[in-house]
Amino acid sequence: MYDGQIVFVTAKLPEYIRVRRDDLIEQYLMLTSSHDGTGSITIAFTPVRVVCCNTLNAALKNNTNCIKIRHTASASDKLKQAHQMLGISSRLAEEMEMIYNRWSRVRISDPELKRLVQMAMVPNRDVLEKLRMGQDENLSSHFSNIIENVLEYAHTSPTQQEATTKGTVFGAYNAITGYFQNVRSYRDEESKFKSILSGTGLARTQTAFNLCTNFVKLGTSALN
Repeated sequence: MYDGQIVFVTAKLPEYIRVRRDDLIEQYLMLTSSHDGTGSITIAFTPVRVVCCNTLNAALKNNTNCIKIRHTASASDKLKQAHQMLGISSRLAEEMEMIYNRWSRVRISDPELKRLVQMAMVPNRDVLEKLRMGQDENLSSHFSNIIENVLEYAHTSPTQQEATTKGTVFGAYNAITGYFQNVRSYRDEESKFKSILSGTGLARTQTAFNLCTNFVKLGTSALN
């Protein structure tokens, strides 16, 4: 990747995150590093929903989902931090399983879904202000088309018709992750990888995760 300057390796962990009984999420650790020694080695926890290969990356309130290791660290320190990441992954998996199972039982209406998607996909303060003022008619056609694409995926993708996703908060979250994974056009696979794991896709996914968390606690008022 990046003309060979950056390499990445994924390792599949043995256990699944289970949403209800049959909706399985595989757990991966992804390691990225550079050949030229710049930057750090990054180890990230990356869950992937089996049925649609959506990456469900998110950092929980009290936990990061990755650690960075200096290239200059000793071998012993690198092993200690790698072991630390395994512990983080185990805790994240347990928390995510509880969260996703709860989300799969919380209903969300179509108007609420649209509002959540709009708030999650906001690109700047100007768009956010228009949404808060109820000025949907003044939103750009580009932004409106993105929202329609996410909603179409939410309503028509077979992976969104499962008991865990259809009309649920878990489905709303998967609609946004699924857009970046399966709908949005990218210049190339490298751009897609970068967006989902460290760029715009990751940022929007994190916003969606936070919105879903607040919606479950507060209902529609969380989307204002």
